[in-house]
Amino acid sequence: MSLNKRVFLSLIKNFKHFENNPSIAVGVSGGPDSMALVYLLSTWIKLKKGKLIALVFDHQIRENSKDESLQVNDMLSDLNIDSIIIRPKKNKLIKKNMANARDNRFEGMINFCKKKSILHLFLGHHFDDNLETYLIRKINGSNLEGLASINKITYFNNIQILRPFIELGKLSILNFNKQNNLKFINDPTNKDIKYTRVKIRTFLQNNKYKKVIKNDFLNIRKKIPDYKKMIWETFIQCLIDASSNKIKISLSKLILLDDLIIEKHILCVLKFFNSKKNQTKSSKIMLFINMLKKPSFKTFNLSGVIIQKSSDFLIFSQK
Repeated sequence: MSLNKRVFLSLIKNFKHFENNPSIAVGVSGGPDSMALVYLLSTWIKLKKGKLIALVFDHQIRENSKDESLQVNDMLSDLNIDSIIIRPKKNKLIKKNMANARDNRFEGMINFCKKKSILHLFLGHHFDDNLETYLIRKINGSNLEGLASINKITYFNNIQILRPFIELGKLSILNFNKQNNLKFINDPTNKDIKYTRVKIRTFLQNNKYKKVIKNDFLNIRKKIPDYKKMIWETFIQCLIDASSNKIKISLSKLILLDDLIIEKHILCVLKFFNSKKNQTKSSKIMLFINMLKKPSFKTFNLSGVIIQKSSDFLIFSQK
């Protein structure tokens, strides 16, 4: 699919949940993807009679990061796009690596949106980013849901995260920038082979390998809905009773399942009691599952939820 204004309008029609005259934010690194996105959104937002703010993040890891953020600010000004430079809090500059910068950038943008009551944050991730993420997670032994990688729409702290380019290839975006004379900058870390993502990106430049990984990724994505359906159906089969402060499930049915499925069931229960909490670590849930299989098991505290064995039942209740 070749990117142009008409194609972009068709892509963004899939994002239906906007208020009248919406206020939106766009994460802009200055790279080709985010510059194309903010350029297209600046046209779209005028049609919607809304407001757009570009969020430029000065990660303060490299010496020239301040100069880069100012350069991006100038590029946006040339396009008559309002922007603001965000910087991380000093106590957030811990490891000073790509992962730290990425986490700080996301947190900074979300906090800005919350402060300004902006409900929609657009990001420029594209299909090639998704392939890289998929391969990294597969190497790291991610579960099936993790292998789904980057979704088109997600929600975080009541902010809608939107990625209109997620099904578009990088080449299509580069061609669009060239056709529209859009300036952009290249992050020097994109060529630094010491970073895992750069190694993966280099590997995927081989079209033979890329085709295999692409087919693998798309097949996995197709199986996700059936997988989620199976998790829910097996959970319902184990469920005995549920109220606002207590859930009872069949222990004998639960322990017949694979440990990974049991883990998903436990996460469902924990989310029921407190959806705002960070997800409990897999290692802690697996510790609980191992203890659960012992005849001596009686009770366990998992993220503030008390789990008690009573005959053939497990009873979950809020602490």
